[in-house]
Amino acid sequence: MTIALNPVRKRPVNLTLNENLVAQAKAYTSNLSATMEALLADFVLQQQLAQRSRQQLAQTCVADWNAVAASVGSFADEHVNL
Repeated sequence: MTIALNPVRKRPVNLTLNENLVAQAKAYTSNLSATMEALLADFVLQQQLAQRSRQQLAQTCVADWNAVAASVGSFADEHVNL
């Protein structure tokens, strides 16, 4: 899932930001809202990619563990008294 910067409905939000940092940022951009939106979209994308990577790693781990269990069984199998 990617975040598109297409014209979509926007709404005002309240943020608490460092006043000096905002003043410095305004020296580099004439549209602080658009800059923050782009940075936030990038942050969300990076978080989504990281989450997908962790999920793939977990799925690989589960598949590997299941393969080991299928080939050698579980250490607990010899202790079952049923």
